[in-house]
Amino acid sequence: MTGTANPPKIRVLIAEDDDNARSLLVDLLTTMGHTIVAEVGTGREAIKRAKDVIPDVVLLDVHMPDGSGIEAAEQITQTIPGVAVVLFSGDQTLSLSERDVTATAAIAFLPKPAPPRVLDSTIRLAAQRARELAHAKQEADTARMALEHRKTIERAKGVLMRRTGASEQEAYRILQRTSQDRSVPMVEIAKAVLASEPGAEKS
Repeated sequence: MTGTANPPKIRVLIAEDDDNARSLLVDLLTTMGHTIVAEVGTGREAIKRAKDVIPDVVLLDVHMPDGSGIEAAEQITQTIPGVAVVLFSGDQTLSLSERDVTATAAIAFLPKPAPPRVLDSTIRLAAQRARELAHAKQEADTARMALEHRKTIERAKGVLMRRTGASEQEAYRILQRTSQDRSVPMVEIAKAVLASEPGAEKS
């Protein structure tokens, strides 16, 4: 017993227009322990199937018969949060522009054919990186929402202090008690206080 767990199975969508190359990739990645959730031959199919199966990683050929794989990568990253895009190409002269890098949010760019170990490592790292990025975004969104709520409550306290002559602590307690009595989050009570102000914008 070494105590090392098996690496997690990563769900991969393969978008490659060459049938033979695609078949080889499916066999190779399956042998490495990954799960192939879809295999497609065009960028348009890649977008459609990615929405259906929600893969961990999309392995996407840059050159697609129905348009650029770059565009497919861009649409996939915009519509499916948390998916990792790995671009690959057999064109040795190809390089990605700054705009391509930003728009696709691609986590890696591989030459084709890539050595099996490099391909395996890249897919595992891409999936891990995408998970970390999604978690970081979620934390940032939560922190931003908490800050907005604090600002709303502070403004409502100010209104109550002005209206009732209460101290800051007393105004906070009014909000807190009302929140508990009505079983409604304090920020909702604060919004109601602000909405009751003369000249307040009605949503």
